[in-house]
Amino acid sequence: MKTNRRDLLKVIGVAPAIAAAQTQHSAPSTPHSTPAAASAPKAFTAHEWRTIHVLCDLIIPADERSGSATQAGVPAYIDEVMVDRETRADGPRFVAQIHGGLAWLDRESRRRFASDFASSKLEQQKEILDLIAWPKKADPRYSHAVAFFNRFRDLVASGFYTSKIGIEDLGYKGNKFVNHWDGCPPEVLAVLGLQNS
Repeated sequence: MKTNRRDLLKVIGVAPAIAAAQTQHSAPSTPHSTPAAASAPKAFTAHEWRTIHVLCDLIIPADERSGSATQAGVPAYIDEVMVDRETRADGPRFVAQIHGGLAWLDRESRRRFASDFASSKLEQQKEILDLIAWPKKADPRYSHAVAFFNRFRDLVASGFYTSKIGIEDLGYKGNKFVNHWDGCPPEVLAVLGLQNS
C-alpha cells in the first residue's frame, strides 16, 4: 500500500503534537483555527513570514480531504511557539535554528536560481527541500539545514494536527460512550501481526 505524505506526517506528527500539548506547553492548549494572515507575526520579519507560509504549504498542502497548513493556522502557531521559546533556557538556540534555517533556504535558492526561496518556482523549492528532507540521504555539508528542516517539519505537523482542520483530517471524534466492545477489528490485528493472539 502506498503511503502519501499526509499519512506519513500523521504518524510522525501526532506524537510531537501530543507531547507539545501535554508537556511543553509551547503550543495552544486548545485546537486553533486562526487564519494564517489574521495578525502580524511577533517573532518573524515580513520576509520570513512569507517564507514560512510557503514552506508550511509545501510540507502539508491542501488536498481532497482537507486544507493546507496555512489554512489550518500553522504559521500563527509557529509564531506563538517561537515567542514562548524565547523565555526558556534552550530558547536562544531554538530561535536561532529557525531563523538560520529560513536564511539558509534563501541563500541556497539565490545561489541556485537567483531568487529567494519564496519567490522561486515550485520545482525549484522542491529541489532545495530534497537536499535536506531525508536525513539519511543528505550530504553532511547540509547537516545544519537538515536539523532545521526536521524541527520545522515537526512544528508544522504539531500545529496542523492540533488545529480544527487537522483533527478533522485525523477523523478524531472525541471521547464517545461505548455500550458494547467486540475488541480490535480483525483487519487491524492482521496489520499489526496479532491475528492469532
